[in-house]
Amino acid sequence: MKYALVVCLIALAAGSFAPSTAAQAPALQQGITVELVNTHNASPVPQADSEDAFIIAVTENGSVYLGANLITLSELTEKARGTPFRRGQAIYIKADARSRYASVLPVLEATAGVIPQVLLTSQSASPESNGIVPPEGLNVSVGSTFPPGTLATVVQLRPSVQGKPRLRVNNDETSWSALESTLRRHFQKGDEKSVLLRADTRLPFAEVVQAIDACHAAGATIHMARPGI
Repeated sequence: MKYALVVCLIALAAGSFAPSTAAQAPALQQGITVELVNTHNASPVPQADSEDAFIIAVTENGSVYLGANLITLSELTEKARGTPFRRGQAIYIKADARSRYASVLPVLEATAGVIPQVLLTSQSASPESNGIVPPEGLNVSVGSTFPPGTLATVVQLRPSVQGKPRLRVNNDETSWSALESTLRRHFQKGDEKSVLLRADTRLPFAEVVQAIDACHAAGATIHMARPGI
């Protein structure tokens, strides 16, 4: 009898502790695994871990998924415009670092103008006490529509014969290491903290994100130019 009583007490104790432990961890959403771009200046986006987060994945070969389901761009547009988003929500895009920018830009265009868009990046923060690293991301928008009177700083990325893409800020050649400081100088002179990023769609997506990361570090709002703009 004593043995049976001890077993019952242990079982009851285990049952009472289990729910509180599980409640500490965010509800991670099932989806497609990709290799995210590593950045240094992304912002925490804990909302991306919520059960109803709108998360789009772009794989290395350019396939697009909403959650764990393969989706076309036209279906994605319809889904984004038909979803009743709450205030403060965003569209999260986790694109593989090895994909081409040509695979990611159409996804940005397909979901533009609905709610804010965030490019998820690899986490550089330390794990929290529960062992989970909170997601991080970079806010972007698509198009060159700015408030009246706004003069955006134009950052251009073009392929180079070897090494990283060539960079220009307002048509002036700039090195990658000097991009953030160059933008800061423009902003200190009174330029609007808005950047229109024109990137060649043949470039690796990871290179484009590195430029976005530097613009973000300089305090800029980033607008991705559509091809031809």
